[in-house]
Amino acid sequence: MKIRSTTVLGVRHNGQVALGADGQATMDKHVAKSNVRKVRKLHDGKVVTGFAGSTADAFLLLDRFEEKLGNYSGQLRRAAIELAKEWRKDQYLRKLEAMMVVCDKDELLIIAGSGDVLEPDSDVAAIGSGAMYAQAAALALKKHAPHLTARQMVEEALHIAADICIYTNHNLMIEEPV
Repeated sequence: MKIRSTTVLGVRHNGQVALGADGQATMDKHVAKSNVRKVRKLHDGKVVTGFAGSTADAFLLLDRFEEKLGNYSGQLRRAAIELAKEWRKDQYLRKLEAMMVVCDKDELLIIAGSGDVLEPDSDVAAIGSGAMYAQAAALALKKHAPHLTARQMVEEALHIAADICIYTNHNLMIEEPV
């Protein structure tokens, strides 16, 4: 049975960063849980992470990422690159099925098991089942509603994705790094 779930969206806008996700986890054709917490604060709230994919795999990666943050004094990019390198090289980690969006007050990155650490050109990062819906909505908001905060853009874009994607719901959790 395939577990499907998640839309995670991060937006950087006007010097602010926000990261949010919906709360739905779907098993086969049924909603298994509607209030999954897919967004976490790390490193004393200075870093926010969101995950898509297998929950157990994501928690393992979150632990590894938090360890890397500690090893590299909270340097987001360096910790992300080191995690991606380890993820790519380690035979066990390579089999993990998850992706992460990570951010601090200055950067927004996507980390994938392929060894990629991506900094989106548009300051919008999205992963998961409803990623393209949320990303399209966030890009439109950045262009046509620049008066909104990053948090407001994440909230509205995730609600739009939830209206379209059957694997995304309206139970949102949004965090901002301190």
